[in-house]
Amino acid sequence: MKKSSFVAMVLGTVSGVLFALGMCMALLPEWDAFLEGVIFGSVGLVLGIITLLVWRKMENKAPLKLNPKTVLLVAFGIIGALILGLGMCFCMVWENIIVGTLIGLVGIVMLISLIPMVKGIK
Repeated sequence: MKKSSFVAMVLGTVSGVLFALGMCMALLPEWDAFLEGVIFGSVGLVLGIITLLVWRKMENKAPLKLNPKTVLLVAFGIIGALILGLGMCFCMVWENIIVGTLIGLVGIVMLISLIPMVKGIK
């Protein structure tokens, strides 16, 4: 394993755990830790961005350029993840399995379709 991959794996794991814990703290009323959750989630998000920048620097890759295609792909990925999450909420929180499964499948298809959108079909 390359050093850059190991660093990215460790930093990515830490940032993901902080972000997930922060979201749980903010969104679960039983925990009564909204402000702390927002802080943890924000730290996790910032650490995730730093991880991306550090990994690209260690791999000697050019900095990311924001063009309309990149922005649209990121927005499409975010919308796909939100739709998948909405489907899970329908299933687990609102106990509407059929509708939740259908909505979740739409989110999964959107996320899987990101691969050919980014890489292209050869």
